[in-house]
Amino acid sequence: MAPKDLLQALIVVLAWGVNFVVIKVGLHGVPPMLLGALRFLLAAFPAIFFVKRPQVSLGWLIAYGATISFGQFALLFTAMYVGMPAGLASLGLAAMCLGERFRAQNVIGLLIAAAGLAVIGMQGGGAMTLIGFVLTLCASLSWATGNIVTKKIGKVDLVGLVVWASLIPPIPFVLLSYWFEGPQQIAQSLEHISASSIFAIAYLAFIATLVGYSLWGRLMTRYPASQVAPFSLLVPIIGLASAALLLDEQLTTPQIAGAVLVMTGLVVNVFGAKIKQRLLPASQ
Repeated sequence: MAPKDLLQALIVVLAWGVNFVVIKVGLHGVPPMLLGALRFLLAAFPAIFFVKRPQVSLGWLIAYGATISFGQFALLFTAMYVGMPAGLASLGLAAMCLGERFRAQNVIGLLIAAAGLAVIGMQGGGAMTLIGFVLTLCASLSWATGNIVTKKIGKVDLVGLVVWASLIPPIPFVLLSYWFEGPQQIAQSLEHISASSIFAIAYLAFIATLVGYSLWGRLMTRYPASQVAPFSLLVPIIGLASAALLLDEQLTTPQIAGAVLVMTGLVVNVFGAKIKQRLLPASQ
């Protein structure tokens, strides 16, 4: 991966890692479905008046908006609303569906990182609820499907894709908000919305969505999923660190150990071939 692209991947990881703290702040004053609707409304408007629609069919536009945007975050926001962190582990499904072959270092790195995420998820022995586990798993599946859609769409104006696809999620988000959260809670949340909630919505719309997914989509169209997707494994690490710094949440010893495992797995996955070449030059 070129240095410029590696820097972009790290920018996305940082933005999405802090995103967990921002979501938690936003959920203090706005229920999850309404938060999702406001996020993508702000991502779409007024940008669609200035950004040209990408050269992609309506079907693919809907598929992108329904998976990367609506499906993933409807599940993720709900999971976090009930107290569950979400780890996105989609590499296996993406590679299988796209027909991209794993090499030995990809498999080894993924197994190491998956072990790290499992340790972090257990939070030092604390049990996950079944509903939280299922929601996290489904959010990961939606994320994986969205990555597949991104690869299938190919090289298009990615800013335009993110902006115009943001028109899709507000409709189901609003309907679900009306159904589950009710008009009274919607009205009360909007009437008494705090400055911190407004900041959270703006961050989610502009930084996490427009900047993050534009850069991520660019990387997914330029490189194999097996090379790009592992960077998402760093997101929980940044999330833990930012929560400790900004929310004063204490890291447990198992969480630190899990973070080390995830970072080790990422290094093996991305740089395994170069490491092997340096250690065993005669075998190349």
